[in-house]
Amino acid sequence: MKKRLAVFLLLSVFYFSANAWGFWAHQRINRIAVFLLPPEMIAFYKENIDFITEHAVDPDKRRYAIADEAPRHYIDLDHYCILPCDSMPHRWNDAVAKYSEDTLKSYGIVPWHIQLMMFRLTDAFKAKDKNRILKLSAEIGHYIADSNVPLHTTENYNGQLTDQKGIHGFWESRIPELFAEDYDYFIGKAEFVAKPTDRIWKIILESHSALDTVLGFEKKLSQTFPSDRMYAFDTRGVITSKMYSQEYTAAYSKMMDGMVERRMRSSIKMVADIWFTCWVNAGSPDLTNTETKDLSAQEKEEAEAEEKAWKEKKKQYGHYHPENGTEGAK
Repeated sequence: MKKRLAVFLLLSVFYFSANAWGFWAHQRINRIAVFLLPPEMIAFYKENIDFITEHAVDPDKRRYAIADEAPRHYIDLDHYCILPCDSMPHRWNDAVAKYSEDTLKSYGIVPWHIQLMMFRLTDAFKAKDKNRILKLSAEIGHYIADSNVPLHTTENYNGQLTDQKGIHGFWESRIPELFAEDYDYFIGKAEFVAKPTDRIWKIILESHSALDTVLGFEKKLSQTFPSDRMYAFDTRGVITSKMYSQEYTAAYSKMMDGMVERRMRSSIKMVADIWFTCWVNAGSPDLTNTETKDLSAQEKEEAEAEEKAWKEKKKQYGHYHPENGTEGAK
């Protein structure tokens, strides 16, 4: 208990200052993953932990600026197969040959995009390019975390097909915000992943296998829970929002028997493992003398355009991905 409290206190500044609800879990996953790294890596990552934390959400922001970004966050596995999905190709070229690239992009490419990001991060380590190491580390953490969410593996991603609209933010944001300070973050140390493709698909299939529980338990609870106690209103700044009540959220979380905590722990461990694996595959370079390179004019222009699109929020491409636990509540 004392150790768990120590971790919570270490993260408490971040916890109470986070103001974008749907981003909370992504940022915490990246932050805690840093502490699983070996001595040869942890000093570099701890020195840049605020960047790793803050930029964990950049891929979601980018969904307002770039249409091709959206499918990198999910895969509608139920479009292709039913579990155990033995017919689904795990390698990109095989999947393209079977379904076409357009089809894959239409229904999500997260498992293959994580593999691509691994190649990029490994190259960044080889070049000792500090900017790219940090950027790619932060962003691959986001995609890995998404792959651990059951609702990122289905066409029914926000319960819109089963009259459960809003369940995405409910599961992914509301539950961890309320209860994650009590989660167990003592997960072990980062380990080398000898077969990343197998590990990625194992996580995807684990997530998808939990989907029936995510949807079925909420449907059952909504039919038996007193309707006048299902929702609450919360005011943050000048905005008052409708959300699932703490009582209803606790009941749902209890029904799932710690699923959200398990998927967060899985995300944290996998992020650390993949960072470590990319570093090892790059030859375990000394990170004490990485080189900071200035952004090119094109990189600066792209970053400014993405930030502008995020602030304006005119259009979000692809699956609706709630940024808080309120929008879409029944």
